[in-house]
Amino acid sequence: MKKNAIIVTGSAGFIGFHVAEKLLTEGHTVVGIDNFNNYYHTSIKDARSEILRRNPNFIEKRLDIADLEELKKVFSEYRADVVCHLAAQAGVRYSLTNPHAYEHSNVLAFLNILEMVRHNNIPRLVYASSSSVYGGNTKIPFSESDRVDNPISLYAASKKANELMAHCYTHLYGFQTIGHRFFTVYGPWGRPDMAMWLFVEAIKAGKKIKVFNFGNMKRDFTFIEDIVNGVCSSMFSPNLDKYEIFNLGNNRSEKLMDMIGIIENHIGIKAEKEMLPMQPGDVPESFADIEKAHKKLGFDPRTSITKGIPAFIDWYNKHPDLASLVAKSR
Repeated sequence: MKKNAIIVTGSAGFIGFHVAEKLLTEGHTVVGIDNFNNYYHTSIKDARSEILRRNPNFIEKRLDIADLEELKKVFSEYRADVVCHLAAQAGVRYSLTNPHAYEHSNVLAFLNILEMVRHNNIPRLVYASSSSVYGGNTKIPFSESDRVDNPISLYAASKKANELMAHCYTHLYGFQTIGHRFFTVYGPWGRPDMAMWLFVEAIKAGKKIKVFNFGNMKRDFTFIEDIVNGVCSSMFSPNLDKYEIFNLGNNRSEKLMDMIGIIENHIGIKAEKEMLPMQPGDVPESFADIEKAHKKLGFDPRTSITKGIPAFIDWYNKHPDLASLVAKSR
């Protein structure tokens, strides 16, 4: 007989770890799937995993979800009312040099998840899309009703593909699919390839930070705790449509230079900046309209960057061994 559980893919990743942790805190049994790839140093994934494995209600499966036969074994063992699919090959810039990783991890793997949800009669799939699907959209803030058929990176195209595939499976097979367009997520246990970690690491080491578009960038920085609340709400909220897309952001567009200033003030060191042109595939601004998520999910982000960035730095300072391993791996 199958055991009841919530299946979370990408459980050793940044968002997946926090979602799994919250679900465990709420008393759920969680099956976490992750392939522990080396896109960034695996020490941080191992550390996240170790925290989750302390809870007896967490079961970890180390496998690549693009491997359909291995994935079938997990779904044959556990019965889930909801799957939360957060595993993906992340990174806009990485997609320029490693395109096949995105077809493998974001398209083929997502198809496998859709097939597992379909064939195991699971009523709801929650999955990660991305704010990058908005591409070069100049209408601010970004709304779910905006056109998103002009991606400017392969990563964005793979996430738009996920939304289209989900729509197809919902139409054909009737299960719910709920996609989240995440906006620049940051916080404790964050990704070491993202600007906030890179800036903190470099400033503390007295190294230059790379500031793209000569500092003329704005981002909707969204604290991890707020993101997790939105994701978990969507896993259990009644009265959602069969096919949903939500923006999960902070509903504020903050200047990159303001973010750097908060880091400098909290660390107490002035950054040495290398001002550079815009990177291919990047956008100058992101800004989430979250009215729909607020109305349907009760999504109400509370964390400003003046609180969230110091919280990340404090976490970073409490994990010097981990920070050192990551820094040495670059």
